Amino acid sequence: MSIMEYNGGSVIAMVGKDCVAIASDLRLGSQALGLSSNFQRIFPVTDRVYVGLPGLASDVTTLRERFRYRVNMYTIKEEREIEPETFAHLVSSTLYQHRFGPYFIEPVMAGLSKTPSGGYKPFIAATDLIGCLNFAKDFVVAGTASAKLFGVAEGLWEPDLEAEDLFETISQTLLNAVDRDAYSGWGAIVHVITKDKIITRTLKGRMD
Repeated sequence: MSIMEYNGGSVIAMVGKDCVAIASDLRLGSQALGLSSNFQRIFPVTDRVYVGLPGLASDVTTLRERFRYRVNMYTIKEEREIEPETFAHLVSSTLYQHRFGPYFIEPVMAGLSKTPSGGYKPFIAATDLIGCLNFAKDFVVAGTASAKLFGVAEGLWEPDLEAEDLFETISQTLLNAVDRDAYSGWGAIVHVITKDKIITRTLKGRMD
């Protein structure tokens, strides 16, 4: 078994019309043994940027604190909030610095970036464990159920989904994919980021 799969867990981010969603399951395991059904993998970076950290649970905690520190230092130095694109490169450089003894995490980022006209455009990205960035215009996935998430998302995702439709799409994608993966599941949490508000909902899933 890969160390990436040891604690299980999956994350997905999707683009909608002037909104973006990021979701993860809530299971924490030790291989096939379930330990918790309320393990948070998605964390707010700013009001408009969220990061999901699937992978080894100890590195989830470590990286969350490291990103929080580096974002706070950026905010103090630049005197402005970090943009999603900048945060994606911060994540990439942090992981690449440790490429010879990497963190066993594949981060997924989602947010709304400001346009020169004053509007917002959705942004999603993911990296591998040494920080190779993957930008997408539809969805990105990571974790033990990533192959299943790709399959379901390809079938359900459509361009320009409104916030409620995007929530329904990402929820159905995640719940149906993790049902086919023994190391993910046990409920889910979904964050939908719009320019006005952030909608967070917790979903019940199969517990078997």
